[in-house]
Amino acid sequence: MIALLDNTVLSNFALVNRPDLIRRALGRSAATVQEVYQELQAGVRLGKVPDYDWSWLPILQLDETEQAMYESLRERLNSGEAACLAVAANRGYAVFTDDRDARESAMQMQVPISGTLGLLVLSIEKGHISLSEGNSLLKAMIQTGYRSPVNNLTVLL
Repeated sequence: MIALLDNTVLSNFALVNRPDLIRRALGRSAATVQEVYQELQAGVRLGKVPDYDWSWLPILQLDETEQAMYESLRERLNSGEAACLAVAANRGYAVFTDDRDARESAMQMQVPISGTLGLLVLSIEKGHISLSEGNSLLKAMIQTGYRSPVNNLTVLL
């Protein structure tokens, strides 16, 4: 299943210099939407997010059906999350987001969801990083502003 990543998840991994973990954990199933990529690049231009080569990450466009759903979702969500959810709902994809409102909308729409913590756990489970390294990355993400509901990944394994 394709996993659409929102800006927060991409930024969390970029801010700790580990965007490679997204690619390693999700492989060819990782993708995003144009709206998220624009948000990410705006963060780069403002110096809030390091610039990385994301050329491996497919960037999807909304079709007409998704555009209408996107407009409706924009009443509650920002552009990136609304676009991810519109595409995911229409195409049967999952969404990786840490945004509470986006996660609630995804659950109502029966769109599979995960987020930063899910990617860290998946990276541990696949043997890409150790639990200790995962906890160190989580701590670093929290220090950069990530509002994690947990401060130790052990509770999720």
